Amino acid sequence: MKNIKGITLAIISSATFGMIALFSIPLMEEGLGIGSILFYRFLISSIVMGAICLYRKQSFKIAKQQFIPLVFLGMLYAATSLLLIHSYEWVPSGIVTTIHFLYPVLVSIIMVVFFKERGSWILFIAAVISLIGVVFLCWSDTGNIHLVGLITASLTILTYALYIVGVNQTKTGQQMQAEPLTFYILFFSSIMFLGYALMTEGIQPIPSVSAFARLSALAVLSTVISDLTLVLAIKYIGSTITSILGSMEPLVAVFIGVLYFSEAFTGYTFLGIILIIFGVYLVIRQSARLKEQREVNRDK
Repeated sequence: MKNIKGITLAIISSATFGMIALFSIPLMEEGLGIGSILFYRFLISSIVMGAICLYRKQSFKIAKQQFIPLVFLGMLYAATSLLLIHSYEWVPSGIVTTIHFLYPVLVSIIMVVFFKERGSWILFIAAVISLIGVVFLCWSDTGNIHLVGLITASLTILTYALYIVGVNQTKTGQQMQAEPLTFYILFFSSIMFLGYALMTEGIQPIPSVSAFARLSALAVLSTVISDLTLVLAIKYIGSTITSILGSMEPLVAVFIGVLYFSEAFTGYTFLGIILIIFGVYLVIRQSARLKEQREVNRDK
């Protein structure tokens, strides 16, 4: 049952995260700067997550030794969001997405090398197939490529992989309930983006009611729901499988681009979708097999 819940939550997380462009691009078109968008996004999301914790009567109390790991996780999550947005200024978005999606491979390597997680050829093959699918899905976007952009996009592989592993392997991530853990990650991220915004263009006022609605949707759907379900999925099925199921993120992003932004749907797009779906199928099938093996070993 936990496997089914974890897989479902991981797919919901990556799908809602893939909706970021749907809300953020119109905000940028209205003149709202990157720093302000990120600050409002994480401020609103931390308020909503705090309200959820209060509703569920969960304690906000943290131990002294949990403070630094929470700040570190917040920094990793915030850094990923910031680096991704800035990399779009230097490198076409399709290539950025493809580079970023190397993070499941790094997660697998970290878990096997440093935490002695049992390797699985099926999961590795699923990660490679999904990555190839993302390449077909996103590589149609060509243009000038700058070294700074490639480095910036590549850094997101490290920051997001460390974030996913950190939630899974740190004592703080293991001991805290998902809701307070998510709240503090979002809260510390909002503080960091407050500082970033003040050092750049400053905090701009929200230009319209529609902009506030988009910021709220960005905060709730693509931040609160995506990060909370991510944390829960990691607790249920671990870092490796959760990261591979993140392939739904570029899939949703491409569908939004086609349906909402009138982007082209090509044969390569279709092939990429098929490969990603097949990769996800392999993960689900292997996850079920591993569960059966654990149950057999437990009964012996």
